[in-house]
Amino acid sequence: MSLATEPAPGSASSSPWPLVIATWNIHGAVGADGEYAPERVARVLQEINADIVALQEVPLGGAHMANALDVLQDATGLAAASAATCMISGRSYGNAILSRYPIRSTRAIDISFGSREPRGALDADIECHASMLRIIATHLGLRPAERRAQIRKLLQVFDTEEMPVILMGDVNEWFMWGRPLRWLVSHFQAVPAPPTFPSRLPIFALDRIWIHPRHRLVSVQVHASALARLASDHLPLVAHIDG
Repeated sequence: MSLATEPAPGSASSSPWPLVIATWNIHGAVGADGEYAPERVARVLQEINADIVALQEVPLGGAHMANALDVLQDATGLAAASAATCMISGRSYGNAILSRYPIRSTRAIDISFGSREPRGALDADIECHASMLRIIATHLGLRPAERRAQIRKLLQVFDTEEMPVILMGDVNEWFMWGRPLRWLVSHFQAVPAPPTFPSRLPIFALDRIWIHPRHRLVSVQVHASALARLASDHLPLVAHIDG
């Protein structure tokens, strides 16, 4: 896990709101054209200009491949934290968070299921204008039983009233009445879920943003610029939250 805690400064305030947050599966920084281009991912993040971003499938270095998160952090000027979940051909991949505000602490949550591909969540406490937010960036598995076990574990881990909780990531769930989504709706209440996958012609709402308390969520939309459609097989999902 890596952690940086000095973001660009913001104005003093007693409230963290409003905020723009986003989640994006960057597909290993490999675009729809098959090209590995973290700089292109960085340009999309600059288009979005979110305060906090959850990223999945982030290349974190190894086997002669640079850490793509370093490129994204340098391009955006945001604080960064990461948690590796799997190693492929000697290269590390995982979840990451970029934040305009200080990341005060992080925890890596192992949600791997049996012999399936390792999965995890990055759980971070972020201080925003003297208020704390809890951000969870995750990427769930491909099998229904896998996702059910993973959601049960996540709900147990971050069931807290101490601070607002934002869960973001690629949940790999397209059946709206599946048990994982029903459990999440029961916990967070229903939220808009526009389709994000595949990026060229999105059909499935695989990427989601939930917040507790729900009334702070103002809007959710897909960032569907021409560059975003090319940079990954998923489109970024962006939400505006306020007090």
